[in-house]
Amino acid sequence: MKILNAAALQEKPHAILFDLDDTLYAYHGPHERAMAAVRGKVQSSLKVTAAQFDEAFARARKTVKAMLGQTASAHNRLLYFSRMIEMLGLSSQPAIALDLEQTYWRTLLTTARLYPGAEDMLIELRAAGLPLALVTDLTAQIQYRKLVYFGIDRYFDAIVTSEEAGVDKPGLRPFEIAAEKLGLTREERVWFVGDAACDVVASKQVLNAATFQKVHDGGNHPLHDGVDASFHNFIAFRDWARGAIGQG
Repeated sequence: MKILNAAALQEKPHAILFDLDDTLYAYHGPHERAMAAVRGKVQSSLKVTAAQFDEAFARARKTVKAMLGQTASAHNRLLYFSRMIEMLGLSSQPAIALDLEQTYWRTLLTTARLYPGAEDMLIELRAAGLPLALVTDLTAQIQYRKLVYFGIDRYFDAIVTSEEAGVDKPGLRPFEIAAEKLGLTREERVWFVGDAACDVVASKQVLNAATFQKVHDGGNHPLHDGVDASFHNFIAFRDWARGAIGQG
């Protein structure tokens, strides 16, 4: 644990909010394996090269995001793959697009793992009587599937996706909905645990939040402005939280 703003951490929280992707589990490795599975299937079924696939997918993703902006639908892999097929010069192929989407998520889920100590940390926080909420981008169906797959859905009192809120973080509405679901007032201290700058910015605007940044191992990971503490692993965070929560 690296404490950057001790004053923000002196008050026991009324609730703890978490991000999901790249916070409770590592996203990028499973994502790359999922994309490799999709790439191989497209090369085989549509007879295109890996370079053609990569170029068309990049253009399709950029196009979908430009059209839909900061919304959950802008992350929709079915839209990416459908538009990619069209950009490869083919007519719409719903069956192929659906198969590619299922291949992507099946591969990602079966290769993704919670960070060590993450579930034990959630269990201890629940046992301490603290309400827990998840505030995450993307559509509800896939985020719910991840929670069920990891076996951690039962630990959260409230879940807010950007599909429900109508906007991705750093939009404020996801945090407003989380506060409403948990019955939090603006004055009550909460903790927010995430990995991205948008988590820090939005949570502090809506909530009386102390922010914790999950720092990934390997490479340079600068701390975001406004972060009150950072940690590399959930075992360290859990051990520190025991004392902080017990002070209240």
